Amino acid sequence: MENRKKKHLIAIGIVILVLAGGFLLYRLIGQGGSKQKFRLVKVERGEVDLVVTATGTINPVINVLVGSQVSGTIKALYADYNSQVKEGQVIAQIDPAIFQAQVDQAKANLLNTRANLLNAQANLVKAEVAVVDAKRNLDRNKPLLERQVIAQATLDTVQVNYDTAVAQIEVAKAQVDSSKAQVEQAKAALELAETNLRYATIRSPVNGTVVSRNVDVGQTVAASLQAPTIFTIAKDLTKMQVDTNVSEADVGRITMGQDATFTVDAYPGRIFRGKVSEIRIAPIIVQNVVTYDVVILVDNKDLKLKPGMTANVSVMIAHRERVLKIPNAALRFQPQFAKQGGLPGKGSQGSASAGRLLIERLTDELSLTPDQQSKLAMVLRSSKQEFQEISQKMKPEEARSRIRSLIRQKISGILTDEQKQKVKLLSDSSQTEQAKPGTVWILSPEGKPTPVSIVLGITDGTFSEVMSGDLREGAEVIVEETSGKKGTAQSSASQPLMKAPGR
Repeated sequence: MENRKKKHLIAIGIVILVLAGGFLLYRLIGQGGSKQKFRLVKVERGEVDLVVTATGTINPVINVLVGSQVSGTIKALYADYNSQVKEGQVIAQIDPAIFQAQVDQAKANLLNTRANLLNAQANLVKAEVAVVDAKRNLDRNKPLLERQVIAQATLDTVQVNYDTAVAQIEVAKAQVDSSKAQVEQAKAALELAETNLRYATIRSPVNGTVVSRNVDVGQTVAASLQAPTIFTIAKDLTKMQVDTNVSEADVGRITMGQDATFTVDAYPGRIFRGKVSEIRIAPIIVQNVVTYDVVILVDNKDLKLKPGMTANVSVMIAHRERVLKIPNAALRFQPQFAKQGGLPGKGSQGSASAGRLLIERLTDELSLTPDQQSKLAMVLRSSKQEFQEISQKMKPEEARSRIRSLIRQKISGILTDEQKQKVKLLSDSSQTEQAKPGTVWILSPEGKPTPVSIVLGITDGTFSEVMSGDLREGAEVIVEETSGKKGTAQSSASQPLMKAPGR
């Protein structure tokens, strides 16, 4: 009985060992026969946008700070937040009692100076009469001296009286001039006092909306070195501007008139549109970070946008429609053997491709005639060796720039003036896009990763424009290797899993 029990236990142990060995063998076979798997994405046509993003603050185009030029106590306020005001409308009143007293005092001083002027003028007339009398007396005494009726001393006394009377006229005239000056000074003092009295009544300088009020009735404002702000008035809230802080790395891409879109937290589902109206050259430096104020004008007819809102802005630098585009993940992918050995000759291929790119774009976008196309082909063939030498001797960026410049020079003779202008715009666009070479990988018919050299244009961060290269619409590029990853069997139809034979 015990022997039979032992035999059963031995048989069970053998079965367990066989099953375990089979499982391990299955795992080994599975690992040994595993194949490389890749996730592929089709190359399609679509839109690619190159944008510069920034944050900014929404402000009125014209913001007027209304202050006080005189000091005093606020007696009354005739406007408040959100009040619609007209130019010249009274919006605040400073207690005018002191200023009215100063006006009254200045008026009294003016009356006093005018009276002094009349007195001086009367003294002048009196001095003139005295001169006439002294002259008559002198003329009467001169013949008497000749007849020796009077003494010489008497005549001398009469002459002194005459000279004194003449001098007194000059004194009287000076007093009249001084009195006139005092009258003008009193007039100026009266005008100053009246001006201060007028300034006590604060009026709106523009038509607009009161954005803020900084004082209350009974509060004292002191206008010393700087006028205190009482109201802030936005001239026209239907026209707003976004003051954005654009980094120094991106400001070179922005030009006047570019389209911009932005969103605000108050209306998360709405996109507002505007245009770049100004790029201010004054740098804004905060903790060694340099930004520039780019002003974007926007219509606000529905008054949805309010001053002070934070805007998330995207400035459209370039827009491409119906272009070949590939995911940026395909540009980052490299198989193991490429990582180890690298891809020689990539820079020169990119420079040559950049030259071919400009030729292709010239043909398509300039509407060249058959004769121009034939001459262009001859120029390209005759310059091929020169372009290759440039690509070998120079760095990729320098080579691309040099090739573009040579092509423009060589083809200028076969283009019309209008086409030459388009070439200039096309060249500027190419420099803005910063065309650069890239490499993507596709599967060969044998199922092996094969590199394809392309020239890239703009990118939106997710997709990049394919400007030229041996890549056609519908081709499938590798974005990642999925061998050994969990869940690879459940791949989507748009991103299929392809198998390559194991190495």
